[in-house]
Amino acid sequence: MLTFGTAGLRGPLGPGPDRMNETTVAHATAGLAAWLRDRCLGGGQVVVGRDARHGSAEFAEVTAEVLAAAGFAVIRLPQPWPTPVTAFAVRALGAVAGVQITASHNPPADNGYKVYVDGGAQLLAPADTEIERQIAAVTEPIARTPVEVADSGLHSRYLARVAQLPQLIGGPGERADIRIAFTPLHGVGGATAVEALTAAGFTDIHAVAEQFTPDPDFPTVAFPNPEEPGAADLLLRLAERVDADLAIALDPDADRCALGVPTAEGWRMLRGDETGVLLADHVLRTAPPDSLVATTIVSSRLLSRLAADRGARYAETLTGFKWLARAGDGLVYAYEEAIGHCVDPAAVRDKDGVSAAVLAADLVSRLRARERTLIDELDDYAVRFGVHAGDQVALRLPDQRAAAAVVDTLRTAPPRELAGTAVDYTDMSALRGAMRTDALLFTGDGLRVVVRPSGTEPKLKCYLEVVQPVSGPDGLPDARKAARERLSELTDYCRALAG
Repeated sequence: MLTFGTAGLRGPLGPGPDRMNETTVAHATAGLAAWLRDRCLGGGQVVVGRDARHGSAEFAEVTAEVLAAAGFAVIRLPQPWPTPVTAFAVRALGAVAGVQITASHNPPADNGYKVYVDGGAQLLAPADTEIERQIAAVTEPIARTPVEVADSGLHSRYLARVAQLPQLIGGPGERADIRIAFTPLHGVGGATAVEALTAAGFTDIHAVAEQFTPDPDFPTVAFPNPEEPGAADLLLRLAERVDADLAIALDPDADRCALGVPTAEGWRMLRGDETGVLLADHVLRTAPPDSLVATTIVSSRLLSRLAADRGARYAETLTGFKWLARAGDGLVYAYEEAIGHCVDPAAVRDKDGVSAAVLAADLVSRLRARERTLIDELDDYAVRFGVHAGDQVALRLPDQRAAAAVVDTLRTAPPRELAGTAVDYTDMSALRGAMRTDALLFTGDGLRVVVRPSGTEPKLKCYLEVVQPVSGPDGLPDARKAARERLSELTDYCRALAG
């Protein structure tokens, strides 16, 4: 059977209990309803949203109707909207839960069922196994009651909040006009992102026409994920053609945001860690003293250096925003290297690609007013804190069991040296407490590698970082070259892990 993983269900469409279909969704919803009732939340409001994937409309209807029959007051969103809209709605309404039908950036054959709980944060263990037990206990026929769609102005309220971010976060300051190239990668973020950017004052937007309208087949990309090689090619070509200042790509449910920038060698996409530290610094410039920023165990350590320099607190969690959203009091920003950014935790306690896009545009416009770029900012970080060169190696395998088997083999015979550097080894599955997870951590002098199986896809993931000291601005090219060489050795090692 499908099990609750990253805040819910995710899997391929098809018949049977190990696939996403109306029966699976109905049973999951019945289990969720029973779990909520056990916590004296019966009869409360539940928000149901969806993306535009195959089956999403039908699954959202089933979810809403099963919840209504179980006595809940259901707010069924009327259109396929970004996942952050559902997260926002749960928090704004004080709803007891929310369900978003989405498989995020998975391949076209997949769909999913994402659960938010009170406060608008993702479902967290042990609630997932508790709901699974409730699902397994469902034996009676599942009742359904028709539910009318109801906007309640939630989309407009979300847009109004996002449009305020340049003032709420950026504060006063001179801004220059900028030109933006944009793609939602055939997902549901196109219209919402353009509306949000326009409302925030960014009107010179050029969209990739072939990818703007939602299309569940994602015809122009092999995988609908801005991180995948080739996925942003059309965007970068457009950015170069229109002489843009910034390129923005959202994933299909618009909870992730990737940025592209012009460089001396041409346009390139920033890594999630690069975008993460840029947005963090932008937020911290006007954040209250002793604010908290957070990232995950697989992200760059650069944020910790920046936070200390800016007088902010720093926290590190396991991967996923179910952990990051709960990083601690005073959280003003959180990110994970997989292009997920939470720039407004007071409104959306999850990653939000639309709000990240608006804040990125605000940052670029303010830098341009001072004749600076994002690349200039990254160069300054490198000189001050050292070159933090990172990469991710994602190896697609036949199934998730195969990925777990590679990790088990590596756990049995861990390396003692990587890229010519002696490394210490930590098996994070053997830890106690909140940081226990199925991952292996290798650390050495200026080197860090994390290896883990993906929780949602048949992939082995390796997260690599090397840190190279910089003698000064003139020493930056040599430091970057040395970092690339060490990083290349680590990449070759990780690619060999899957044979």
